[in-house]
Amino acid sequence: MTYPTYPDLQGKVALITGSSKGIGAATAKALASNGVSVVINGRDPDAVDAMVKEIQAEGGAALGVAADATDYDAVDRMRARAEAELGPIDILAAFSGSGNARPGPVENLSIEDWHSTVDGNLTATFYALKTVLPGMRERRRGSIITMSSEAGRRPTPAPAPYAAAKAGIVMLTQQVAAEAGPYGVRINCVAPSTVLTERTATNMPLEVRERLIDTFPLRRLGRPDDVANTALFLASDASSWLTGLTVDVAGGKAM
Repeated sequence: MTYPTYPDLQGKVALITGSSKGIGAATAKALASNGVSVVINGRDPDAVDAMVKEIQAEGGAALGVAADATDYDAVDRMRARAEAELGPIDILAAFSGSGNARPGPVENLSIEDWHSTVDGNLTATFYALKTVLPGMRERRRGSIITMSSEAGRRPTPAPAPYAAAKAGIVMLTQQVAAEAGPYGVRINCVAPSTVLTERTATNMPLEVRERLIDTFPLRRLGRPDDVANTALFLASDASSWLTGLTVDVAGGKAM
């Protein structure tokens, strides 16, 4: 994959939560290809190490930190290690997402599934913001990208706690944009529709995939690089007068 080039990104430091696989990994590669030193994060140390090695093999700079994004102390330690080894964080991509909830009526949800999904998405985003924002405000610079979903933009068959968490991320992004803007910190959100990640490709039967394609005006599912390229633009000075924005990376399905 050849990524767009934004010269202002050269030499910056980015922390990407949930970046050992999928959209986060593609975003880390895009940033690294632009000369950004990237912090790779995930729960699985082997997956984190593999992504670090892949980026380094392509000439990029990467540091791997296995940490649970729903544990604030672990996230804060990751931020501290990143800054100690690479320098101040210029870019935060809060992309971590997890949870056990499955589609079904709200009244049938277990309390545990509700909390696991809301914590795995909305609370994890808050934790990343809480630990990184103070330094960005003090330095009066920084670009943050959060991760919502089509499910957070309109009703879909997605689990209710997932939809609620992703909608919450949109509003949290706007709140932080208003608070941090006077300090030179920008924050924007990406809201993908169905993206063909490794997990999606494994779990979605081919016939379902083919039916789903017809629901998109652009007649294809998303690719991780579609979202990564959007995040790359939002991280760069090319988007310097954009903040509080949610970009629907959705092939025309969300308009």
